[in-house]
Amino acid sequence: MPDRPSVEAITEALANAPERKFPERVEVSVNLKDLDLTVPKNRLEDEIPLPSGRGPPARVAVIGSPELCQKVKGVADVVVTGSELDDFSKDAKAAKKAVRGIDFFLAEAPFMPAIGKRLGVVLGPRGKMPRPLAPGSDPTNLIRSLQRTVRIRSKGNRTFHALVGTRAMKPEEIASNVDAVLARIVAKLERGRTNIESVYLKTTMGPAVRLW
Repeated sequence: MPDRPSVEAITEALANAPERKFPERVEVSVNLKDLDLTVPKNRLEDEIPLPSGRGPPARVAVIGSPELCQKVKGVADVVVTGSELDDFSKDAKAAKKAVRGIDFFLAEAPFMPAIGKRLGVVLGPRGKMPRPLAPGSDPTNLIRSLQRTVRIRSKGNRTFHALVGTRAMKPEEIASNVDAVLARIVAKLERGRTNIESVYLKTTMGPAVRLW
């Protein structure tokens, strides 16, 4: 996989980055080449579960019937019943702020048309349209999986970033996440590894270390 062992690069990145007074993220920066990103099929958009977790888990919101919401209470970070959807979407400014704080949305299938009508303009451009749930299902396991998942979106840019952990994690844990993310990206690209020009790894405010 990487031209340079992930653990070695991560150890260097952490050593070279001064300690900060906030929990720093660790990210990979991927630079693509030889791809026409005006063609939709060449754009990357995927959700990748991290084997070692993200550090603080992703925040997941569920929209559905009172029965479904009761099942996920205490598991999902935000629970919105169908009857509360109007209030949630009424204030556009508040809705945008709420959406920024949520990483993934799930919604019971019958509510999807209403969500598209009321929140589509907020959720769509951010790649956060809900994943539909079958009525009466129990999405607890799906929520727990999403809590350790990251979303990648190239959005037509040749350079994009992906979260692979936090500074508080062990280098070996971050390395397993790096390898999982890069393996998925390579598998998605038309010509695999040859479509990647370079990969860098860095903490939020630390210097970048080249991995590929």
